[in-house]
Amino acid sequence: MSSKRIHCFRHVPFEGLGCIETWCKGRSYPIAYTNFYEADYQIPSSADYDVMVVMGGPMGTYEENKYEWLKLEKKAIKEAIDNNKVVIGICLGSQLIANALGAEVYKNKEKEIGWWSIQFTNEGKNIAPFDTFGDEITIFQWHGDTFDLPEGAVRIASSDVCLNQAFIYNEKVLGLQFHFEADEEGIQLMSGGDLEELNQGGKYVQTMDQIKAGEGIIPANNELMFRILETLVG
Repeated sequence: MSSKRIHCFRHVPFEGLGCIETWCKGRSYPIAYTNFYEADYQIPSSADYDVMVVMGGPMGTYEENKYEWLKLEKKAIKEAIDNNKVVIGICLGSQLIANALGAEVYKNKEKEIGWWSIQFTNEGKNIAPFDTFGDEITIFQWHGDTFDLPEGAVRIASSDVCLNQAFIYNEKVLGLQFHFEADEEGIQLMSGGDLEELNQGGKYVQTMDQIKAGEGIIPANNELMFRILETLVG
């Protein structure tokens, strides 16, 4: 088994790799980080890694005046895609990939926070490993923005209030609006780091008690993340 070099873009300290880190460590795949919340962040050349993982965060892809690094990050994501790297984006990461591919990102009609169901499209059910996931599953959400489907991408999943929950582009670039990777610690950190948004409530915003009550779903979700990694990264 050849080693794969993983590079992770992080935007806030309370959103990490979760079970993706567990999977990589189990295969002795080295992980490097660009932490955009640190003043001395470094963006590598795409020659320096095999797989890029772009994590979530509360900022919007359109807030370039507030977060100067967004333009640089989107340029790096596009470079990775153009150089045929595996690129996986989660939540904000999926929005950044969509934007780097020329799609618009904007406020969704409803925030989705907590355990909600997604449905797989007919096209998605023909793409590995999603062809083994069934018609509908419950996953962990934490987002207020959404995006248009990038040109050339295939929509994999949708929900009642968010059309584009997952997409794949050129078989190697995957955007997941939701959090398959989240473990109990990750959900606690996310909840603590973004508590104000949770407290604002909404039709599709669960309480902290509801979120904790759903944590039994985590192992099944993590297993699906592992299947995705096996298929895309190997």
